[in-house]
Amino acid sequence: MWAASCLASCCAACACDACRTVVSGISRRSARIAYCGLFALSLIVSWILREVAAPLMEKIPWINSFHTTPNREWFETDAVLRVSLGNFLFFTILAILMIGVKNQKDPRDSMHHGGWMMKVICWCLMVIFMFFLPNGIISFYETISKFGSGLFLLVQVVLLLDFVHSWNDKWVGYDEQFWYVALLVVSLVCYVATFAFNGVLFHFFTPSGQDCGLNTFFIVMTLILIFVFAVVTLHPSVGGSILPASVLSLYCTYLCYSALASEPRDYECNGLHKHSKAVSSGTLALGLLTTVLSVVYSAVRAGSSTTLLSPPSSPRAGAGKPLLPLDKVDEEEEKESAKPVSYSYSFFHLIFSLASMYSAMLLTGWSTSVGESGKLVDVGWPSVWVRIVTGWATAALFIWSQVAPILFPDREF
Repeated sequence: MWAASCLASCCAACACDACRTVVSGISRRSARIAYCGLFALSLIVSWILREVAAPLMEKIPWINSFHTTPNREWFETDAVLRVSLGNFLFFTILAILMIGVKNQKDPRDSMHHGGWMMKVICWCLMVIFMFFLPNGIISFYETISKFGSGLFLLVQVVLLLDFVHSWNDKWVGYDEQFWYVALLVVSLVCYVATFAFNGVLFHFFTPSGQDCGLNTFFIVMTLILIFVFAVVTLHPSVGGSILPASVLSLYCTYLCYSALASEPRDYECNGLHKHSKAVSSGTLALGLLTTVLSVVYSAVRAGSSTTLLSPPSSPRAGAGKPLLPLDKVDEEEEKESAKPVSYSYSFFHLIFSLASMYSAMLLTGWSTSVGESGKLVDVGWPSVWVRIVTGWATAALFIWSQVAPILFPDREF
């Protein structure tokens, strides 16, 4: 017994030393990667608790407060939402604390890049504390998560637009026939995939013998938007490239599919309910991987403009040299601390806050977790409309990006 206690103590000490070594090795350059790693850890914890926490949560009185004990799926969903809420609050608090950080002289700059041991401890305590909250708070968080997830999808749309336009400008900038042909081929492939995808939507979500006017409206509206993309892009006044239009057409079709697939399983126009009862493991894993990659990309690119963040007194704004120069070492330290931040810390953390909501919806199938009956609703109409509206907002943003330079020629877009 004594030997076992000593061994356990040694293992705990080694684990603490290992964690301290890893945390202390996080530098200014790797801080963003560390935040991405912490977010990925939250997804792993959510997935694990989704699989194993239900039997324990059934015994917690303030969670299992129903007259009739809900089924296992209800507790799985509730566990995911509680971890997501802790993650959301952690990054939201950081986003609020980092509002207005302009340069590295600000003490909050050190808070953003350092103190990792304390941050990890606070994150763990915050997630644990979420399991002591009543069901009503979790129910409210689940409701607002659908709208927060929509905002996260809109952020992805803006980044997608930026990526596609940069991709097009880069290939056009080569000014060689090979790259023009490559643009045409990629655009044709995207359009072929788009129309084939829409054919699949008509097959699965407008079955014969059923009144599926709403699904038909969604699909036809998507096709109309695709046509409008092409017309606006090819209009002589716009003179745009067909590549962004083709990529956005494929993405809007995917959003339409995601919305239709989120319809209730007992809805007669949802053809997928005959093939799958819930989200498959492969789809879930792919969705999680896509989420992690999109969050990393979003967070790294968030607020990357340093010009807007540079105050007039910063060295980049042209401050003059002092009459009595400082010591060389002190001068280097002064220059280093006076550098403007390279991205918006507040918006950086806000991306993770919204992503926490989106990942919770992804892991739970956009489900409603808490109700008087304690029953689980796998999918529902709120998630359908969130994705449909996101698709329409995507179309509006793309069309605006094409016509805005014409409507306001004196402004830079």
